[in-house]
Amino acid sequence: MVSALDVGIKLKDEFEALGVQVLGTPIETIITTEDRQSFAQAMEDIGKRCAQSATATTPDEAVAAGREIRFPVIVRAAYALGGLRSGFAQDEVQLRALCSKAFATSPQVLVEKSMKGWKEIEYEVVRDSRDNCITVCNMENVDPLGIHNGDSIVVAPSQTLSDFDYNMLRTTAINVIRHLGVKEYCIIEVNARLSHSSALASKATGYPLAFIAAKLGLGVPLNEIKNSVTKDLNKFNRVSRLLSSSMKSVGEVMRMGRTFEETIQKAIQAIDDQFLGFAKNNFVEDIDEELVNPTDKRIFAIANVFHRGDSVDKIWQMTNIDKWYLTKLQHIHRMEKRLSDQSISSVSNRIILQAKQLGFSDRLVASCLGSTELAVRRLRQEIGIDWRGAVGPILSSAREEIVARL
Repeated sequence: MVSALDVGIKLKDEFEALGVQVLGTPIETIITTEDRQSFAQAMEDIGKRCAQSATATTPDEAVAAGREIRFPVIVRAAYALGGLRSGFAQDEVQLRALCSKAFATSPQVLVEKSMKGWKEIEYEVVRDSRDNCITVCNMENVDPLGIHNGDSIVVAPSQTLSDFDYNMLRTTAINVIRHLGVKEYCIIEVNARLSHSSALASKATGYPLAFIAAKLGLGVPLNEIKNSVTKDLNKFNRVSRLLSSSMKSVGEVMRMGRTFEETIQKAIQAIDDQFLGFAKNNFVEDIDEELVNPTDKRIFAIANVFHRGDSVDKIWQMTNIDKWYLTKLQHIHRMEKRLSDQSISSVSNRIILQAKQLGFSDRLVASCLGSTELAVRRLRQEIGIDWRGAVGPILSSAREEIVARL
């Protein structure tokens, strides 16, 4: 597969011979970030730590690198988008199998020490021709490293970093970008181009990255660009659903909320009409297998495993998902159980309000109460709670009741 990056790099000499000026990121920088060996050397030049790695141009060289680094390792193909042909190898047999696929699309691979299970943080950095840099957004993967961030649940801004770690990594990201023209961290890669994460960052922050990038490519500095707000499931058969370092996602949903619980519920509901939210379901057959070897159904397995009675610590041991996120998901589960012990006639105003603030849709509340969506909506409107979980105009007959009971 030939990408636009491949074409642009191969036309570099022709551009220069014709006197054509390349706007935006210099081709040399793209080469540095896409060529795994050059990137590792660039990071070493500024004293930034990368995982132990070695480049290879043949399967035998890759196996030799794997032996030196020691398994498990990850194989990354150079000049590949979306983690194409990458994967984890536990031994030489798996490494050769990965290499046979990677070398079919790339002349070079990077064999790198596996950091599977680490926390993955991403910074969206913009730099202009005058060396002004800004970090538009930082994002944190709910899933640990090992699943491509295009397939992971991503939260912006990060939720589990201390202020010190956040700023340390932010400074590191800016220094890396400038050089290319939390306690312990490793730099995985730099994409000197827009990516799927750029679209997410634009939506999350309202900062129009593609528009800004076009202006920067024309030589307009950041301080002269007006920061205007942008105005901006089963798709394929016979494919493996297992998630790894190679991106498989063909789309994304994005939702905003005042809490993580509200936001994750809205995101799940937006995937498909059949998904009520983070609740007990029948979408997963083998829960334990799903937790250890995740597919796109892992979030539904986590919902079920809470119903099984597993603790946050046990789920963390199986998934390596940060306990902060698991605790927030447990809050949703506990509210589901509270609602399931009630009926439409006995449920209190306070519980309805708390459920809505945790992102429970009227359909999900109705499912828990054994009632109908219409009945729940009427009840909610009567007591003055809007669809977002905010207390709005309340009928005078209900105002005193809700104030007293909240």
